[in-house]
Amino acid sequence: MKHKILDILKGSEGYVSGEEISRSLNISRTAVWKHIKALREDGYEISSSTNRGYRLGQSDVISPEEISAALDTEFIGRSVFCFEETDSTNSECKRHSDYPDGTVFTAEIQTGGRGRRGKEWLSPKGVGAWFSVLLKPNMRPEDVSKITLIAGLAVCRAIGCGAMIKYPNDIVIGSRKVCGILTELSAEIDAVNYIVCGIGINVNTPSFQGELQERATSLFIETGKRHSRARVIAAVLNELEPLYKDFLKNGISNIMDEYRRLCVTLGRDVAVQFGGGAAVGRCTAINDNGSIEIETDNGSVTVNSGEVSVRGIYGYI
Repeated sequence: MKHKILDILKGSEGYVSGEEISRSLNISRTAVWKHIKALREDGYEISSSTNRGYRLGQSDVISPEEISAALDTEFIGRSVFCFEETDSTNSECKRHSDYPDGTVFTAEIQTGGRGRRGKEWLSPKGVGAWFSVLLKPNMRPEDVSKITLIAGLAVCRAIGCGAMIKYPNDIVIGSRKVCGILTELSAEIDAVNYIVCGIGINVNTPSFQGELQERATSLFIETGKRHSRARVIAAVLNELEPLYKDFLKNGISNIMDEYRRLCVTLGRDVAVQFGGGAAVGRCTAINDNGSIEIETDNGSVTVNSGEVSVRGIYGYI
């Protein structure tokens, strides 16, 4: 019932009287007030005025209903679970790996948000889109890293703002990071059980402190306006599904030209740590299989994954 009341408030440009709502939904004025209170507790800004009623303010709520309203997918995001607080949405995915393919988990706060190699990912309340997608493809474990490439392209398409990809798992605007992607899997020797694709986007963060001032940015900082985080999540999922379905059917090659155009790593000086090795040189190519070529003083090195620092991008000089 509270969502019906929310729809009425969304459809009005001004105040709606409690009497009008109660009459429209055939419920008591007391019931209207209780549902309004519940909506406020969910995070919706609803003002009230004597003899005028209720009015919905500028609210930025992440909920299954808000995400679904902007969703245009067949299966990704059709089942959504939103948490006020969790250790990490990737961990929620793993704990519920028996849920349907395409299930999405989001959280207002992650107390143990992680980036690659166990690095901390700050996930404060009310400003970011922290979410993970559970995928169950029929693919080889060695192809799972390509999901990160697909997710990066989906984020760039969805958020705009001149966003580009820092291989393999960061999205940057200019020289600062706006999004991180962490892809994890459960697999047998020759088969994938499930994949968890975690995405964290700085949406409405007004500022960053300390060294993050030079390393991080947000959509708010870049555009000067607040964005609906639910719509940002839905926009990413809307871009992710067709890319993912094409990848499963045709492989990664169809997206690689666009990926190369959006990859800030290509043609830049880089330092790479991978496996037990390291390389410093220039990224000269991104191969159709998603690996990169690094031209070093000792010859060319092919890197399939690793920690890649790009000269001029947050901290590497």
